[in-house]
Amino acid sequence: MSLKDAAAREAYLKTLVDVVTDAYKAARAETQQLLDTAAEETGASQVKVALPGGPDIATVSLSAGEAAAKVTDEDEFTTWVRDHYATEIERQFVTTVRKAFRDRVLKEMTATGGTEWADPETGVIHEVPGVAIAPARARTHSVRFKPGGRDQVMQAWREGALAGVALPELTAGGDA
Repeated sequence: MSLKDAAAREAYLKTLVDVVTDAYKAARAETQQLLDTAAEETGASQVKVALPGGPDIATVSLSAGEAAAKVTDEDEFTTWVRDHYATEIERQFVTTVRKAFRDRVLKEMTATGGTEWADPETGVIHEVPGVAIAPARARTHSVRFKPGGRDQVMQAWREGALAGVALPELTAGGDA
């Protein structure tokens, strides 16, 4: 293949990848919004996916987000650590909490789901300032294909069965 042919092929595929990526992001966002609404209104957390007039090929399932302890006020947290655990402070040009201590405290608070932390050596329970339990990972969803489901989608695409459903601008033209 010549350089000109290779470059042309790359340009064509780049155009298609960009269109598909944008369409996928929009479809994923719409699916997430509709799954969130369905979960709130009916408790539904998954939906089966079928080809037009065809068999089920996949299941789309809602997954829960996660919450974790995170420092929301660095100064308050650092002051608490300095007052109670001075050995965990590193003095530089600025005062910071040692990463290992910060990670351990946040991990333990995440596990308990609150902002209190029990000192394992003294048993003293601290209400740790400057920390909150906050979303760490947004709720999302996954697409799990049945065996052969991807092949069935590709076959349906080749046969034109998805022309009006997925990326009609690729099959009918458009302003993409």
